[in-house]
Amino acid sequence: MSILALLSDPAAWAALATLIVMEVVLGIDNLVFISLLSNKLPEGQRVRVRRVGISLALVLRLILLSTIAWIAGLVEPVFDLGLTGALGDHGQPSFETAFSVRDLILIAGGVFLLWKATSEIHHTLDPNDSGEETAEKPSIAISFGSAILQILLLDIVFSFDSILTAIGMTDQLPIMLVAVVVAVGAMLWASTPLANFIERNPTVVMLALGFLLMIGAMLIADGFGVHVPKGYIYVAMAFSGGVEALNIAARRSRARTRGH
Repeated sequence: MSILALLSDPAAWAALATLIVMEVVLGIDNLVFISLLSNKLPEGQRVRVRRVGISLALVLRLILLSTIAWIAGLVEPVFDLGLTGALGDHGQPSFETAFSVRDLILIAGGVFLLWKATSEIHHTLDPNDSGEETAEKPSIAISFGSAILQILLLDIVFSFDSILTAIGMTDQLPIMLVAVVVAVGAMLWASTPLANFIERNPTVVMLALGFLLMIGAMLIADGFGVHVPKGYIYVAMAFSGGVEALNIAARRSRARTRGH
């Protein structure tokens, strides 16, 4: 379909709006990770690493979109351990071990997220030997190169997930391109406010790390054929975030009362 035909097709606009929303929602995971990681860098490097990390996410997505046929082939099994779970209500096994390249990427990304979030929680709960680490500085500092490398690894995982979602929703490449660019632009716009919010509210760090643990477990489950509806994950995240927002408001209210 030509560009002019797409512009005059209401269904194309509806597909674009839906896909943009989906891409923005899928980008939340990536954005939380980048925000947490960038806050461990010196003040002068944080904005730069966020911009570089999100730019890498855009580049990876555009590269993957240019190889749609190859991406679609990554869902074909490359080896099978021969294990399957009991059939569910829809006649599908509860899990399977016929792994595709996509499955292996998701499992590797999930393991990395579990390791990263667990190590950060450990640094938060276990003060360093000098006793100088506090709730405001819960984790060890990292280098700029290390931050970019870790962001790149997760960008690869989340980019595959994002593009496969786009392929499943539409077969029009221009719609996919526009949705990806708009969603990554929204991530770039929201990255600094989100990182600053996390920096100002140290208790949110533990909540964000909990999100990463949950997302890592979901990626591993998805790699093993256990398809957890992502709506459940995002509703749980939104509910937890709402509760934490109420806690923050209550603490500020008590602080103003004490100030008066």
